[in-house]
Amino acid sequence: MPFHQPDDVRYFTFASLSDAGVRHAAFTRRGGVSPRPWESLNVGGLVGDDPVRVVENRRRCFQTVGYQPESMYDVWQVHGDDVICTSAPRPLDVPHRRADVILTDRPGVNLFMRFADCVPVFLYDPRRVVVGLAHAGWQGTVKRTVSAAIVAMHDEYGSNPGDILAGIGPSIGAHHYEVGSDVVGQVRAAFGEDADALLVSPNGHEHPVQFDLWAANRLILEDSGVRHIELAGLCTACHPEDWFSHRGEKGQTGRFGVLIGL
Repeated sequence: MPFHQPDDVRYFTFASLSDAGVRHAAFTRRGGVSPRPWESLNVGGLVGDDPVRVVENRRRCFQTVGYQPESMYDVWQVHGDDVICTSAPRPLDVPHRRADVILTDRPGVNLFMRFADCVPVFLYDPRRVVVGLAHAGWQGTVKRTVSAAIVAMHDEYGSNPGDILAGIGPSIGAHHYEVGSDVVGQVRAAFGEDADALLVSPNGHEHPVQFDLWAANRLILEDSGVRHIELAGLCTACHPEDWFSHRGEKGQTGRFGVLIGL
């Protein structure tokens, strides 16, 4: 089963990564201590929630999968394509670095990111024993952030893209993701002739246009040489009982956590 709930905390896993023995999770919003509108497992520290509650929620996430919070490496996600390769957890007194990809080949370093519609991409190379997380909203998608992750895995750790297992996590589906002309223009510039397959017009007319982030990031992975790709197929806006959705909840919401480690 893709969902697990050993205690109050409920989380999702990918079959391919679980079969490979990689501990990972996309934590739902269930099992935390935050009140509305962050109910309840909010791990986002910049959305108005009490920091004490946020720390407790993060602790619960790590406890549920058998890790210590002190093993966490996280970043300040800025919708870019910068990559950080880390060999140690982030000390709590060290400021976050800005990045949207984090990679490690060290056991005991557990990578952690926060989401509320953007696409989390889980990465694992079983040959070189490297794990990674990427954060791709529409900006990260047109910047091909996931491609930057694959290039860094090759350059820093010697990964062959064909060996990498990828999971495209819970995020907003195209049917809930209308975009304006500016975004449409950037998608066309980034994807060229492939853009037509990624931009959906549900009524057959020019507007509105929906952007398929799942298909776009799958295409980027395939273009990067990745062949083992699993799609969660879970829309955050469709399932508010499980996921925070910035668009679905009109910005009044929290952030769910994703984690991967060796």
